[in-house]
Amino acid sequence: MRDEHGAGPGPRGARAGYRDLVRLAYFVLPGTGSRVYRLAMARRIVEVTGARGGHARRRTRVLRRAMRPSRRWRIGLGPWLRAAPPRLPDPAATTALAALEPPVRVACVLLSVARTPRYAVRDQLVALGVRDPWPVIEAAGAAADRVFPGDPQRPGTDPFGPVRRPVRHRPPVPAGVAFVLTAGLLGVMVVSESGGRAPLGGTSSAAARDARLLSAAPDAWRRAPRGLDVWPARGDLTGDAAFRERALRAWTAATRAGGAGREGDPQLLFAGRVDGRPVALLRRGDKVGRFTGPDGPLTLSAAGTDAEAPMALGGGRYLLAPWERAETLTGRKVALRHGVTEPVTPRTPCGRGPLFHLKGTDGGRTVGEFGGPRPVTVTYRPPSSKYASAGHESGPGARDASRPPTELKIDGLRVWDRVACLTPIPARPVAAATAWEFWSGVLPKGGGRAQWVCAGMAFAGGGTAAQGTLLDKDKAHDTGWCDDRRPAGGTWWRSARGDWYYLAAAARGLVPRAEGPLRRSKVSERLLTAVPAGPADRRPAGPVTVSTRPA
Repeated sequence: MRDEHGAGPGPRGARAGYRDLVRLAYFVLPGTGSRVYRLAMARRIVEVTGARGGHARRRTRVLRRAMRPSRRWRIGLGPWLRAAPPRLPDPAATTALAALEPPVRVACVLLSVARTPRYAVRDQLVALGVRDPWPVIEAAGAAADRVFPGDPQRPGTDPFGPVRRPVRHRPPVPAGVAFVLTAGLLGVMVVSESGGRAPLGGTSSAAARDARLLSAAPDAWRRAPRGLDVWPARGDLTGDAAFRERALRAWTAATRAGGAGREGDPQLLFAGRVDGRPVALLRRGDKVGRFTGPDGPLTLSAAGTDAEAPMALGGGRYLLAPWERAETLTGRKVALRHGVTEPVTPRTPCGRGPLFHLKGTDGGRTVGEFGGPRPVTVTYRPPSSKYASAGHESGPGARDASRPPTELKIDGLRVWDRVACLTPIPARPVAAATAWEFWSGVLPKGGGRAQWVCAGMAFAGGGTAAQGTLLDKDKAHDTGWCDDRRPAGGTWWRSARGDWYYLAAAARGLVPRAEGPLRRSKVSERLLTAVPAGPADRRPAGPVTVSTRPA
């Protein structure tokens, strides 16, 4: 399973992953010495670590080496010193970090620089050998405002600049392959007849020629394989050449500023008024740009290449695929104009969660809003679902042809209504979301009926994250990270009489186990109930480890 903060596939994903690791190593390194040597050391640590085992394991190795770097790595830093950027980070942050213990320093950097959720920081600290991570995380949170008074991730203030890696020669793409791919694209794409041409600066011939705004033929989706390439341009401003030209210029500026360079002509998906404001949507590959006129900036996002998922236009309005229609969660038809929905919002107080049902030729499914550029498929798994055996995926990113997504029914909607606002706000665009109610039953000592849910998200660039929650009649108990393939969870729970018990549950086909300050335990209907080793009216302070075994 990919880590939540893993880099996506491909060269740009690899560069982003390398850059993130260098940033983490830079701030985690001890001492207050030269910033140039610190950056050179960080780059060396990342490059000698290698990429085996995936991004999560590589990050653990990088952090472990940065916490206590070997003296021999200070020798022969010449290649990395010569690649120093013109700007370096403010030394105030590293000076403040140097006063922290290494585990606290790691947690502080993960929380403030990498924006890692607390439960994921806990898992990272455990992987680094920290036995009791929560006090470390609390100390890091208390120090974060002092160490990073500003926003270390604020756009435009990244002091690292492009990471200059050793030059590697790659064979060019065969011309024949490029010709075939281009010919296939031109079969359904046409150049907008009155589309603006935005001159690109630069010295290379590829950058010097004009960019063109492409649009699919209006009926391309009826006769070609379904994909984003066959979405026609829609909206009441598709004929406004001046507005299209401004949108194209904004796209060119945004892609060049982001280091993407000249990667091909963008496709126009929408140009029209949304609540009185002119809005344009452009895309190329997995990138979508939203331009708000008349001269506003263009926001570029990674949106994936799912041909079915709607596109967010703002104000609760969404652009649908030309072959789709929508219904509200209560079954009312959603009005469309130029393929754009009337305003629709989730019924949760936080504005995240199920949005509407999509209806297409291949059936229906439910999509939800999680703050990204596109709503995503939202699914629900009942307590009767069995955990995935080895070699079979079942997490939020799994694609099981035997179980295609379906519309959420009343049970699934009720679960999502309660857990949608309890999951951490995603730091990256979400590609799919699943709520697995892996246990349902009666709590001990008159606690009433309850549900245990593992809510997982798959991210557009790769990786997953999942959060466990025990829902009783009065309260939602955060039970931390859960495995979205073999869900289990545990938490301290207090009865109405005031006595403490440790509860743990697991998915069908698994039996939960717990180790910690517990005197005795029993398992009934996949629910483990344990009595604390100390007085029943006091919650033990020691950690409890939950594991599972096949039933």
